[in-house]
Amino acid sequence: MLGIDHGGEIASVVAASGFVYLAAAAVGRPGAAWPAFGVTFVLIGLGLRTAFDPVLWICVAAGALAAFGALRAGLRPVWSLPMQSAAMLVLAAAALLAVRADHVTGGIIVSVALFAHAAWDVWHHRTQRVVVRSLAEFCGVLDVLVGVGVLVVTLTA
Repeated sequence: MLGIDHGGEIASVVAASGFVYLAAAAVGRPGAAWPAFGVTFVLIGLGLRTAFDPVLWICVAAGALAAFGALRAGLRPVWSLPMQSAAMLVLAAAALLAVRADHVTGGIIVSVALFAHAAWDVWHHRTQRVVVRSLAEFCGVLDVLVGVGVLVVTLTA
């Protein structure tokens, strides 16, 4: 299922989920979330087929975007860059832990993080903040489907 042996293999999806929102907040354009999704899609694909570590590079890019956003527009409103940066830190930590954990723990971390991010997506969809609604909808569905898939793989492997 999902073409993976354990959930830690796709921990990069967790980091990517935070990166997409952070990118939109950093540049101040909700529509920027879609190109950011495309970038993470490519990075994750490289990671699945090569020795490339997408989690590390997504985290580095997120740090650069957060710095750019703070210089560009400051830290207001609080629900924009500050909140997205905090979420990115939590999701990056979860992804880094999942990559280094044993298969069961890593899979559970990835699943829980994706379910939590699905709730994040719903909040952003309802408030119409940070990202375009289409991205929040897409990401929410993707998070739940991948979270369930990872949990199934983790608990049946």
